[in-house]
Amino acid sequence: MSAATTVTTADARIPLRAHLRHTGALVRRNLLWVRQNPESMFDAILMPIVFTLLFVYVFGGSIGQALGGGQDDYVQYVVPGMMAMMGMSMAMSVGTGFNQDFNTGVMDRFRSLPIGRGSVLFAKIAVELLRMLVATAIMLVVGVLVGFDITDWGGLLAAVGLAALFATALMWVFLTLGVVLQNAQSVQAMGFLVLMPLQFGSSIFAPTESMPGWLQSFTDVNPLSSLADAARGLMVGGPVAHDLWVTVAWSVGITAVMAPIAIHKFRTKS
Repeated sequence: MSAATTVTTADARIPLRAHLRHTGALVRRNLLWVRQNPESMFDAILMPIVFTLLFVYVFGGSIGQALGGGQDDYVQYVVPGMMAMMGMSMAMSVGTGFNQDFNTGVMDRFRSLPIGRGSVLFAKIAVELLRMLVATAIMLVVGVLVGFDITDWGGLLAAVGLAALFATALMWVFLTLGVVLQNAQSVQAMGFLVLMPLQFGSSIFAPTESMPGWLQSFTDVNPLSSLADAARGLMVGGPVAHDLWVTVAWSVGITAVMAPIAIHKFRTKS
C-alpha cells in the first residue's frame, strides 16, 4: 500500500466531530500566529483604504459623469462593487500563505499528526474569511466617510455573505495553486495573471456599456460582474435575482470542482 493511500485511509477513519475539533484548534493556532505577526494584517487593513480613496478621488469625477451624476454617484456605484475585489485579493493571499507553510516545514509537521487533512485547509479558509470581513468592514467605513449611504442593512449583510461565499470558492483554487506551485512568488504571479483581467474586465469599477463589444461579451460571463451587480442591487437598489443566482451557481460549481482537488493534492503531496 502506498503512503498516499495510507494517509487517505487514515484520514477517512477520523469522525466528523474530531474533524471539527481539529479545525477549531488550527483556527486558534492561525489566529495566534496573526496576533504574533500583526504585519500579516497590513494588506487587509491598508488595501481597502488605498483602493477606495484611489478610485473615488482619481476616477470618481469622470466616471460619475458617465453615470449621469458626479463623484457622489460613483461612490454609490463602486463601493458595493469593491466587495468582489476584497474577496479575490484575500483568496490570493491564502494561496501564498499556504505555499509558504509548505516551504518552511509547517505542513510537514501537520501531516505527521493524527488529524484530518481537510481540517488544515478548512482552518486556513476560516481565518482568511475573517481577514476578508475585516477588510470589507474597513472598506465600508472609508466608503461612508467619502459619501456612501447605507440605506438597507439587510441588503448590506446579504451582499457581504454573497461576497464571502464567492471568496470561499476562489480560496479552493488558490489553495490548489499553493500546493502544486514551487514557491509563493509563483502563486502570486499566477494570481495576478488571473485576477487583473477578471477585476478590470468587469463591472466592479466602471459600467460596461462603453466597453468594446468583445470586452462586453467577456464581462457578461465574468462572475465578478455578477457579484458586483448583485451586491450593488442589494445595497443601493436595482435588479438582484439573476446576478445573485449566477454568483451562487459559480460559487457552488467552483467549490464542487476545486475543493476535492485541493484536498487530494494536499494529502498526496510528497
